[in-house]
Amino acid sequence: MKSKTTAIWFVIAALLFAGIWLSQKFLQPAAPAAATLLPSLQTDVLTSLQISPAGALEISAIRTNGTWQLDKPLAYPAQAAAIEMLAGSLEKLTPATRLTADEIRSHKNADADFGFDNPQFSLVIVAGDQRWQLIVGNRTAPGDQVFIRVAGLDGAFVTDAAWLQLLPHSADEWRDTALVTAAGATDWIVVTNGAKVMEFRSDPTNRLWRMIRPLQTRADSARLAAALQQLQSGHVIQFVTDDPRADLSSYGLQPADLDLWIGQGTNFTGAVHAGKSLSENSPLLYARREGWNSVMTAGKDVFLPWHGAVNDFRDRHLLTLTAPVAEIEVRGESPFLLQQRGANDWVVVGEKYSADPENVQNFLKLLANLRVSEFVKDVVTAPDLSGFGFTAPARQIILRSTAGDSNSVLAQLLFSTTETNRVLVKRGDEDFIYAIKPADYNRLPEAGWEFRNRHIWNFTEADVAQVTLQQNGKTRTLVRTGENKWSFAAGSQGIINPPAVEEAVHRLGGLTAAGWVARNVTTPEKFGLDPGNLTLTVELKSGEKLSVDFGAELTQAQTALAAVTYAGERWVFVFPPVVYQFVAAYLTIPANAP
Repeated sequence: MKSKTTAIWFVIAALLFAGIWLSQKFLQPAAPAAATLLPSLQTDVLTSLQISPAGALEISAIRTNGTWQLDKPLAYPAQAAAIEMLAGSLEKLTPATRLTADEIRSHKNADADFGFDNPQFSLVIVAGDQRWQLIVGNRTAPGDQVFIRVAGLDGAFVTDAAWLQLLPHSADEWRDTALVTAAGATDWIVVTNGAKVMEFRSDPTNRLWRMIRPLQTRADSARLAAALQQLQSGHVIQFVTDDPRADLSSYGLQPADLDLWIGQGTNFTGAVHAGKSLSENSPLLYARREGWNSVMTAGKDVFLPWHGAVNDFRDRHLLTLTAPVAEIEVRGESPFLLQQRGANDWVVVGEKYSADPENVQNFLKLLANLRVSEFVKDVVTAPDLSGFGFTAPARQIILRSTAGDSNSVLAQLLFSTTETNRVLVKRGDEDFIYAIKPADYNRLPEAGWEFRNRHIWNFTEADVAQVTLQQNGKTRTLVRTGENKWSFAAGSQGIINPPAVEEAVHRLGGLTAAGWVARNVTTPEKFGLDPGNLTLTVELKSGEKLSVDFGAELTQAQTALAAVTYAGERWVFVFPPVVYQFVAAYLTIPANAP
């Protein structure tokens, strides 16, 4: 055979092979999809489900306006998730095989053999005008499949048996176990706690809660939000009785120990009544949902946050900042005014120095964290104001949203004279008189100078010519001769660690007060600023000299008080602890030094 003829036959064979492969790969008809048992069933249009378990009462659930309710053997809210899970399983249920009518008739006792004479379950499924009836018979011999008959269809089917676990054996398995309806945002609550009735409303603008009854006042929003979440996540432990003639008083439910009503807008969304404990030490109590006859048990912890006196539900914060503050005015013995001039720029009005933004924010945090220690008086008359010292308050703090605008008041606090165990305080927009702890009051700044920018000076070690130490009547001067190079000036002696001195001077270059202690000090000894204490003088290459004097040690804080001079005034401050450790180790003169 010639090689040319051989090549032609190879090409023909390759083409035939490719044609066969393409035909099998792309031209074969698609395998038919497995037919479901109920091909036209759609879960989203399902309107009712009826389950009749063997030897038990029929369980029926209907869907109205998107909500599932049980109507047999009793009326009660249903668990939508459980019902829709079963419905979804039925929608996808696919027979493994089908038994024809002839195959069924070939069995002498077919109904008994397949379990159709005494079925495990009977189901009626309704979706609009469509209706299906299923009879669930015996499981197959291995137990992983089950025989099913569909009314109106000949023969029977065999399906996987896993979906049977979704079928309820009693109505309790499909009953909603929630204690209250959690749909929508709750914006009103009424609590009947023994003889007390409390009503709360949520402010739609800031979502903060207010007490409407028995007082109109600010409520503890955090407590109410947590209590509401706990209530809405609470569930029924066990259904006890559904008898409408049951003696509710025997369960502590008539009257109830606690009644909770919740709603949104003009709509009532749910209520629950809590009764007595099952036993003395039981963690459970009896409860009942409003509108239903059922008595159930639930955990005591669900209701615990709702017990308490009226004052337990009041907001103990003196103020809640709901908008940015641009001006802080303090009136009293040492009045001052702080104003914001930029995004993070504050000034002490009337002073030449700027204010420390961090200190201003700390002041606002202190105010926001002030807590009422005692509700002193709720109904206040003019004589009360005079008697409590509010006619001429010792101090006032006014917060405004706009600097220079007296009408933009966000909050106003009036403080009376300090008593032994309390400081009386009143809000400008309320009549109530409160008390706070003296320790909390004493943490508030008393003068504008406390807000001075805490940054003292700024230089780098490369800017330094020399550092002079004066201590215990002795003087030493350290001269910088290069990077990490230091030596004693003529007339000075001792031991020197150049890299450590370099680091100490580096840290000293960005000196920032940990906090201001006093301004315009005329009695330095009061702060331990004695003549024999350490004085550091940094001389820059520009000729400028910067000095700091050290005073009393603050042992617990591992630092000391110190003083600098600004415009002829002595300012005392707390020296930053980390920098102080470097100064104490490398920039001091030992007491026993020559």
